[in-house]
Amino acid sequence: MATTRTLRLAATADLHYHRHAAGTHRALFEAASAEADVLLLCGDLTDYGLKEEAEVLAEDLRTYCSIPVLAVLGNHDYEAGHPEAICEALDRVHVQVLDGSVAVVDGVGFAGVKGFGGGFGRYALSAWGEPTIKAFVQAAVDDALRLDAALSRLDTEYEVEHRVVLLHYAPIAETVAGEPEVIYPFCGSSRLEDPLNRYDVAAVFHGHAHAGAPEGKTTAGVPVYNVGVPVLRRAFPDHPPFRVVELELRADEEDTHAEASAANGRSAR
Repeated sequence: MATTRTLRLAATADLHYHRHAAGTHRALFEAASAEADVLLLCGDLTDYGLKEEAEVLAEDLRTYCSIPVLAVLGNHDYEAGHPEAICEALDRVHVQVLDGSVAVVDGVGFAGVKGFGGGFGRYALSAWGEPTIKAFVQAAVDDALRLDAALSRLDTEYEVEHRVVLLHYAPIAETVAGEPEVIYPFCGSSRLEDPLNRYDVAAVFHGHAHAGAPEGKTTAGVPVYNVGVPVLRRAFPDHPPFRVVELELRADEEDTHAEASAANGRSAR
């Protein structure tokens, strides 16, 4: 008798919905609903951060997606200066937007922040000099601290088997590789990496780096996936642009009884 079960995560990013984009990602949403248990949207959900754009996306999700959806916002979603309008449109179709917050689905804890730029490793920008540079660096530090706090909440307030992180900006340079090196500081920040390593995260998903690589690992071996639509279309041209990652979970007693019933022909499913 099986003692484990699987939670299948479908992840994508950089949908860039505009006013006339209705139906654009129908195949993605329908395939993800068939192949996964949860859909993760990792930022740049809209093109200019307009409420009307978010409403088009929300209607497509309502119509074509039949599994729970979690999301973080991206830099494009802030362009119009009203990210709360994006969140409100998505909330109406039961999409949970994570912004330093957490969600738990079937024993898996999800933490999400947008993240920010600043660069990686020895080339990361430091908070020294002009106030504008300090403010830029502080934005990256703040989101790293919010991610750390969210992962801490999953550890202290919930019983979860795995922790999964949603970002928009990259936490490592490896999944940015392919972009011009001069723009690396605007693609992500290694300040986001430390919380991932410290809390033994099972998987990290991000977008933003359209010319980047589809996967990499943190220094502690945490798998990181760049799930931007342009990245996935290049890497997997014969599949709708989302990445599926499976997490193995312990089967609880209720699951075991359900499996036994099915085996005995007593399950209607």
